[in-house]
Amino acid sequence: MSEETTAPATTPEQEVHDPDPRRWRILGVTLVIGFMALLDVTIVNVAIPSMRSGLDTSASTVQWVVSGYALAFGLTLVTGGRLGDAYGRRRMMLLGLAGFVAASAAVGLAPTVGWVIGARLAQGAAAGFLTPQNSGLIQQLFRGAERGRAFGFFGLTVSISSGLGPVIGGLIISLLGEQDGWRYLFLVNVPIGLVAMVFVARMVPQRPRESQDRTGLDHLGAALLGATVLCVLFPLVSVESGARLPLVLLVGAPTFLWGFVRWERRIARRGGAPLLDVALLRRTPGYANGLAVGALYFTGFTGIFLVLSVYLQDGLGFSPLGAGLLLTPFAIGSALTAPLAGQLVSRIHRLITVIALSVMMTGVLAVALLVPGRGPHGLWLVLVPPLLLAGLGGGGVVSPNFTLSLAEVPPRMGGAAGGALQTGQRIGSSIGAALLMTVYGVAAASSPGRGLEAALLASLAVLAVAMVMAVRSLRQER
Repeated sequence: MSEETTAPATTPEQEVHDPDPRRWRILGVTLVIGFMALLDVTIVNVAIPSMRSGLDTSASTVQWVVSGYALAFGLTLVTGGRLGDAYGRRRMMLLGLAGFVAASAAVGLAPTVGWVIGARLAQGAAAGFLTPQNSGLIQQLFRGAERGRAFGFFGLTVSISSGLGPVIGGLIISLLGEQDGWRYLFLVNVPIGLVAMVFVARMVPQRPRESQDRTGLDHLGAALLGATVLCVLFPLVSVESGARLPLVLLVGAPTFLWGFVRWERRIARRGGAPLLDVALLRRTPGYANGLAVGALYFTGFTGIFLVLSVYLQDGLGFSPLGAGLLLTPFAIGSALTAPLAGQLVSRIHRLITVIALSVMMTGVLAVALLVPGRGPHGLWLVLVPPLLLAGLGGGGVVSPNFTLSLAEVPPRMGGAAGGALQTGQRIGSSIGAALLMTVYGVAAASSPGRGLEAALLASLAVLAVAMVMAVRSLRQER
């Protein structure tokens, strides 16, 4: 099956579509790869103490092992998506996997913390080339209600990878020891990635050479967008590591963004191939609001796991595995509702996002009210039920938002448009981690419980803004 290379005269749902009989198997292979790439965002959260000990370095330096991955990941998402649109998903997935496997091995075998950080940057960049191919393939292979189901499994992958990261990380470290066990968090990617490359080469459809986009990559657009994302993400990850001077880079973000928009419009007017068709924000129903909902949701959601992990380990003395297991109910709840949400989105549309956000916020509020101030004994009784409730809500946010945001996007731009949505999520994740950890650190000066309460309330404030945007989309839909 080949990808579209020219803008259709009809809407994406009206295009002639010949379903690939292997589409569900192809989706399964690509979601395994997406799970591996997204898992590496959170799997190291519980490994910071053991990495600090094993590498004999400071906590702020080790934080770059976490933050550097997110930084490089966010920088390459849109470019990776556009390259997949232009030259084919299979080619980009094979190149991205090769880079991801090599970088994972380099992290696991690195002799010094400098090598670890450099390899993590390379690993994040490779993940950024891999991940947007998932949404691009879903746009390419599925239509109608099937697309909603496919994005439901994609949302399941996002939620479970976030929730299981701390558990898997804690389990590996507990089995292999804190001194060097953290290395296997990365080395395990090597055999999985090599097997995945075989399946990608055999199953993912290759784009015919004659249908490839000959206009090439919009290099200046990629540079301007990269500079914009860098000016936002680099200061944020630096704040997590204790540095404040890079915050001055934030003033450059609006300038580079303005330049990017002007340049992309100029290329589109001249009939060229922009990195990202910015007109999508204006003329594609639901895309701009979906971008905002996704970014705000990840701002309020991602930092919760980091704060809870730190609180459980540093505040209450739990082991990495114990902390990870206590956070598992969120992943379980998400696993239950994400596929269901993918099936319901074609019937009730944006209403499902509003309902899901309401349920998740109720769960987070319950954690904020019940958990702070309690000791470790019997904590699971008050932490597990609200986390499960929050997970049930969270599973219904990601997949419907992707489905509705990309519903009217042509498949020829599916990778870049999906990459932009995920860039918003990465930026939101970094902002959320920095915001919630800063709030926690300030409020925890009086007590860890007070710090947790303040951080969760800050999370709820951000999620409330996401709710406002979702309600706005619901009203526009009607």
